[in-house]
Amino acid sequence: MPSRKKTSMFASAFCTCVSSFVVICVVLATPRWVSSEVRFSRTGSTVTVSLTYGLFRGTCEQHHPVLCPHCVAVSEALSSSRSSSLTVATIVVLVLALLGSLLSSAFTCTNAVSNPYQTFLGPVGVYTWNSLSGVLILIAMILFPVNVEGNSLSEELAQSCSSSLQTHLGSTHNYGYSYWIMLLILFLNIASIIIIYFYDHARYSKKKEQERPIENAPKDVILF
Repeated sequence: MPSRKKTSMFASAFCTCVSSFVVICVVLATPRWVSSEVRFSRTGSTVTVSLTYGLFRGTCEQHHPVLCPHCVAVSEALSSSRSSSLTVATIVVLVLALLGSLLSSAFTCTNAVSNPYQTFLGPVGVYTWNSLSGVLILIAMILFPVNVEGNSLSEELAQSCSSSLQTHLGSTHNYGYSYWIMLLILFLNIASIIIIYFYDHARYSKKKEQERPIENAPKDVILF
């Protein structure tokens, strides 16, 4: 059976890994990644289209004249291959990060209730999967703004709302909570690594203390 200290440390890391898994699910499921105001010219007037969307769906509302907001399926509204490719890439990266958090949760749970061999099933596995998940989250946080700003994702979705739009005049973007809570995932990954590091470091120091060479022993012990 594992010691009480090991159980508590790995149980704490398990909670942070599960929290990371849950937050990634929220990021994928919620459509509050970005809110955009896109302005177009039309014969004799200017049209503003308001968009709020995520990786899969969103809402679109046209002003002047005012139309009721309606839902937009992101994958169906995109016609550009570059925009579609980056959207798919962002989803794939997040799914891989989700898998990393799941595996890290499994590793920490296993270590909390048993004593596996100290190979990849131990702290090394936790370090690996949490680091991989964190790197993938960073990649997703880079890919999405590149898609919005570089590939004019909002403008492309806005044009799918109305066929009468003409020249694009300008856009403003505000990233929502679905995007920014990915920072929380990074924090949870780092917290998991720190917890296991402290346990592993304490265990290593204790092991070294028990393996001190005999020359460091007291002289009276050596004499007898």
